[in-house]
Amino acid sequence: MRSGKLPKRCEVPEEFTWNLKDIFEDVGAWEKALEDAKAYPEKIAAYEGRLGESGKTLLEFFRLNDEISVAMSKIYGYAGLKSDEDTGDGAAQIMKGKAINLFVAIGGAAAFATPEIIEIPEDTLAGFFKEYKELEVYRRPIEVARHSKDHVLNHECEALLAQSREMAGGPENIGGILRNADMKYGEVEDKDGNLHPLSSGTFVLLEESSDRVLRENAFKRCYGKYGELKNTFAAILDAQFKQLVFYANVRKYGSTLEASLDNTEVPTSVYHNLIEAVHSNLDKMYKYVALRKKLLGVDELHMYDVYTPIVADAAKEIDFETAKKTVREALSVLGPDYIAILDEGFNNRWIDVYENEGKRSGAYSSGSSVPHPYVLLNHADNLDSMFTLAHEMGHAIHSYHSTKYQPTCTADYVIFVAEVASTVNEVLLMKHLLKITNDKKERAYLINHFLESFKGTVYRQTMFAEFELELGRMAERAETLTADALCEKYLALNKKYFGPDMVSDDEIALEWARIPHFFYNYYVFQYATGFSAAVAIAEKILTEGEPAVKAYKQFLSAGSSKDPISVLKIAGVDMSTPEPVNSGLKLFGELVEEMAKISEQ
Repeated sequence: MRSGKLPKRCEVPEEFTWNLKDIFEDVGAWEKALEDAKAYPEKIAAYEGRLGESGKTLLEFFRLNDEISVAMSKIYGYAGLKSDEDTGDGAAQIMKGKAINLFVAIGGAAAFATPEIIEIPEDTLAGFFKEYKELEVYRRPIEVARHSKDHVLNHECEALLAQSREMAGGPENIGGILRNADMKYGEVEDKDGNLHPLSSGTFVLLEESSDRVLRENAFKRCYGKYGELKNTFAAILDAQFKQLVFYANVRKYGSTLEASLDNTEVPTSVYHNLIEAVHSNLDKMYKYVALRKKLLGVDELHMYDVYTPIVADAAKEIDFETAKKTVREALSVLGPDYIAILDEGFNNRWIDVYENEGKRSGAYSSGSSVPHPYVLLNHADNLDSMFTLAHEMGHAIHSYHSTKYQPTCTADYVIFVAEVASTVNEVLLMKHLLKITNDKKERAYLINHFLESFKGTVYRQTMFAEFELELGRMAERAETLTADALCEKYLALNKKYFGPDMVSDDEIALEWARIPHFFYNYYVFQYATGFSAAVAIAEKILTEGEPAVKAYKQFLSAGSSKDPISVLKIAGVDMSTPEPVNSGLKLFGELVEEMAKISEQ
């Protein structure tokens, strides 16, 4: 028999879908906005050669830039959300393509801006600020532009690079469509012969099952499909890193890592320090793997055993309404104003809740906060889905705060701080759940989930970061990223991070093909640094109370008004040192010990 079938998009009840009418009433309204926005390239090009002529002109340019930012946030946001509802919807894909084309056109027209801002003499710029006080709001973006002066080219070259960006996005787009729309996995059997639909969205859910036969079948079927296409995925990833090397070289950076991190003013030492700190704490990961093997009672622990809860009989079905209620209770420590925003999102369809055919896998909070953030989920009525809800609403409310309290030009926070607010919510939820239960099995189940968060966010994402770093180095040495080379390197890292008690099955060597984040340009390390910072902040909130809550909300409202290291210091965390990572992994080790003691009682 079948355990269920994914509904088509049109079959999903409206209350479980996001309300895109808050952005545009319909596609016709979107098309009109797109048509109106086509005037922006010409409008912005009218300022070429003029930014240094007066403070008035510079102010006008930045105000136009703000107007474009808001308009394009809505245009691209609507198209992107529509396309993610069903990645097989050709019309939505065309809309997204039109929005991207306009972004490219605007970027090409504005390519002169950074070089011209850099060329303004210091004394002239000081005079502009003195004469036009309104220009002060743009001091930060002006400083950021001038910070990159050694890596900015002349006007013609910048225009050419801007035009190339759509082409450079090809590998990510192709990989996403291949994974989400074109790959079909069919169904897999459980131990009783029942059939379960396998998709990119259901894979992890099946891997969490207590049925080991189902887990193994899903694992082998999934990676078997990736194995059939491994050379295609390798070629796509090779193209991705070739374009990163091209841009790094053209802009005179020493490496693709340096080029990426410089955009957000994060020192490369933070990346390397993270990997070194995690390496020095691998013993704690090995202890957890050994404990998992013992508690599952298996002779061999395989990679298809890493997601299933250790205390399986404590697992509960958590429907969406219960998840919302519990998350709300856990986050009440952040005050009634925070809860009011949370309720607004819950009650006004900011969230697209359940999986449907063709829907983008995973979960996210939209980068756009105009008129408000949107959250994509693939809710599965389990503990992990409840944590995902808390996580993504953390992102959403961070965006809400930064948009409300910052001017448009500094409302977008950089990716280095992007995972902090989401993870603070997860930590607060976990602490709340542990506080309200004395049941040993349930407590062990929750601690295991927390340990899994540590494993998945600090250890696993650092493993990804180390793999990505090696891919960049290979590409910089002009080595082709072949499937065999990628599988060899990935399998070696998997063995290193999971240790001697884990059987690193041959299939796991193909996991790199399933991970979309390798197209995000050195993004994943920030999950690990963000988690470490979040643990520290959550502890402050729970132990210090109102002063820590106030500082945290100042962080949420800071946007990109300062560099990211300085923004985090507002909340009392210094990520320029390895201390937050080491402190977080110390807590991980303590939780492993507590879990071991509970299991012996």
